[in-house]
Amino acid sequence: MEYKELKELGIASLLDLALILPKSFDDLRVKNEPSIGENSVEIEIKSSITRPTMLSILAYCISWECDVSIVIFNARPWHYASFKRGKRLYIHGKSVLYNGLWQFSNPKIITKVGQIIPHYKRELKDNQIQNLIKKYINLESLKSQGLNGDEARQILALHELSDEALNSVMNLNNKQLDTLKFIEIYNYLKKLSAKKVLFKATAIKPYDITHWLSSLPFIPTSDQIKALEDIKEDLAKSTAAKRVVMGDVGSGKTLVILGAALLNYPNRSILMAPTTILATQLYSEAMRLLPDFVRVKYLQKGAKNVNLNDADLIIGTHALLYQELPKSTLIMIDEQHRFGSIQRQKIDELTRDESLRAHFLQFSATPIPRTLSLIESELVSFSFLKEIPFAKQISTHIIQNSGFGALLEHIKEQISQNKQTIIVYPLVEESEVSNYQSLSVAAPFWLNKFQKVYVTHGKDKQKDDILEQFANDGNILLATTIVEVGISLPRLSTIVIVGPEKLGLASLHQLRGRVGRNGGRGWCYLYTKLASIPSRLNEFAQTLDGFVVAKIDLKNRQAGDILDGTMQHGATFEYYDMDELITQRAKKRLADFKAKNVV
Repeated sequence: MEYKELKELGIASLLDLALILPKSFDDLRVKNEPSIGENSVEIEIKSSITRPTMLSILAYCISWECDVSIVIFNARPWHYASFKRGKRLYIHGKSVLYNGLWQFSNPKIITKVGQIIPHYKRELKDNQIQNLIKKYINLESLKSQGLNGDEARQILALHELSDEALNSVMNLNNKQLDTLKFIEIYNYLKKLSAKKVLFKATAIKPYDITHWLSSLPFIPTSDQIKALEDIKEDLAKSTAAKRVVMGDVGSGKTLVILGAALLNYPNRSILMAPTTILATQLYSEAMRLLPDFVRVKYLQKGAKNVNLNDADLIIGTHALLYQELPKSTLIMIDEQHRFGSIQRQKIDELTRDESLRAHFLQFSATPIPRTLSLIESELVSFSFLKEIPFAKQISTHIIQNSGFGALLEHIKEQISQNKQTIIVYPLVEESEVSNYQSLSVAAPFWLNKFQKVYVTHGKDKQKDDILEQFANDGNILLATTIVEVGISLPRLSTIVIVGPEKLGLASLHQLRGRVGRNGGRGWCYLYTKLASIPSRLNEFAQTLDGFVVAKIDLKNRQAGDILDGTMQHGATFEYYDMDELITQRAKKRLADFKAKNVV
């Protein structure tokens, strides 16, 4: 059955319509007994008194067989005409007992006597929605969308205009709420899966990387091996892969990137990184770890007319987007969230071979909760790197002004042990709305107190050079959040984040991940001027697990719209609350529904 009319009215699916429940009701059924609250009654006007902006009326209530008073505040001319002596009409409004007399304040005059009128608070008019529900929502139509009989009947019961339905909608019980959660996420997954487009790709015979893995100077984690197995299966298919490899800070994504390129050998791979520093590091690791027969080329920023045709692996930043790129069968993007969707699309187009697409791997060090990955897996496949090659020994401390002296002593002690410190400021320049010092205001203090202090920020054209100088010779780096991703600093033991409450937990976790990279001891100081420490910061300080951090972050900011494949702020769901069991059940139902409805 086609639901073209719904789509034209901005309702994406039948289940979207089924989930539109009333927010309130007008019960226009006449009640024969007086009661406090909303009532509909028949009256006859006996007399009225006009005061400035107020009309006081005495009427006989035919329904209750007693006199009632009616008060109209801010009376308009039509009120005086409608409530003339001797007129009989039906009214609806709140009634209270006042000085021994039942009183109605600002009641509505009603014509749809005996009906229950639902109000939906949507852009469409209430009667439009009501008519659509009557036309399209029934047991068979709901079952045709994949709901079972019990779920369909529960939804239908909530749309009935009866006393029981009124009470249910206003006071949903646990069973009804769980059903609504299930239908909402099932409907959402259904729409997501409809957005997934499959493209043809070259089926690759993966190169045998067994010997390479055994010859590495370290033992890969089982998560890294599992991710490479996933990629091996992807490459062997004639459908273009779209996989996200999600690894916590320090989980060894680089090995998976290089392993994927080797699996694709002798076919060409392209790797795009968000910064020159990260691209340089990846190139260095490729030269160090990949077999000599793999020809690696690094496309430097500003390079022109570079012959890339003889390369097996091409590494570069977004500068790759402005080159004539040779056809490739595997595209990899590191820190994929740092690129816009247009940039990701452009590199796909540049390497497309007529009707065939490249296999697409995206790497992210910003974990998302398992429940979210279950949802997004309707669009992309996931591999997780949770094991950390080096045990983390990072302690997180939340400090206020009173702890600043001890922090200075700690930094001096670390410098004496040839260790480095980064101090991250929220702003470059001074701001009237911030109660924290900016980078430019704070810099003189550190430059006067310590030696080998370097300063940089996002708009600094020399930042790459300064970061390199700091890496080689620095004690302290003053910066903004540009250090969040991609700098390998083996001597970095301490990071201080000024105004941590201004940052999301994912950013705080990325920043904290810069220290203790090779298993050494590390410290993260969160310096705040808040008198009361937010609970999310306390929770953050108690875990080093990025997936737990993501769960805390999600709990604090709610889920957002992921129909474009990216999580945004603000709640999308009215009932669903990231319940993993309900999500699993919805995914299974969707798989069964698809299997039964294969075209």
